[in-house]
Amino acid sequence: MSRRLVRELVIQRQYQQLVHPEDQGDIFAPNEAKLSAEDKSYYEIVRNGLATHLEEIDPYIRRYVKSGWSLDRLSIVDRAVLRLAVYELLYQKDIPSKVVVNEAVDLAKAFSGEEAGRFVNGILGKIIAELQVKK
Repeated sequence: MSRRLVRELVIQRQYQQLVHPEDQGDIFAPNEAKLSAEDKSYYEIVRNGLATHLEEIDPYIRRYVKSGWSLDRLSIVDRAVLRLAVYELLYQKDIPSKVVVNEAVDLAKAFSGEEAGRFVNGILGKIIAELQVKK
């Protein structure tokens, strides 16, 4: 199973939804068709989970961005990567937090740049610390 490919597709779809909300055609169908049945299942779980839990995910990110910044000030890619990672931290308990962070940092670097990787790592580190206190 390639959760990396699933994560990439989820980030790309989020990007499309944020940049062109009026155009939600199925431009991702060819890439989604390449997914194995297991990957497709995880992809749908994550896509639906993000949509369902976005109002619970965003406050975690808001707490740790620069004071006075809104989520809209973050790059769309950074926002998509953080949302996916926070979703996995909160709702995919079978994935170790270190794996979530490593994947998110790698995706941020790949899609946004080296600085984005450090930024994502810092935000997720603070969120993980908060979640550990809540346990």
